[in-house]
Amino acid sequence: VQLQASGGGLVQAGGSLRLSCAASGRTFSNYDLAWFRQAPGKEREIVATISWSGHSTYYEDSVKGRFTISTDSAKYTMYLQMNSLKPEDTAVYYCAARHSSGLTYDIWGQGTLVTVSS
Repeated sequence: VQLQASGGGLVQAGGSLRLSCAASGRTFSNYDLAWFRQAPGKEREIVATISWSGHSTYYEDSVKGRFTISTDSAKYTMYLQMNSLKPEDTAVYYCAARHSSGLTYDIWGQGTLVTVSS
């Protein structure tokens, strides 16, 4: 699986963006997927995850109720809908995948920059 992230940009606080992560080379079957982010001067943190079936999701506390992770298996694409954006959401966002039997995310897309202005 190869991942290609897109959709970042500059948005005002309170606005919305939708990130996309397109997979090539294989479908999402048996792969768990995730979005991570890394803000300037901070360590990379997990934002949201979704199981390969799409039935199980996880959200980091600070994004609960504002972000939604989803997949479109027909398009081999994962999304992160981000609403009510805050300046502290500013970061480079990365999509990642791991085999459902694996422990770590070992397939990474390139980052896409999200900048939220106050």
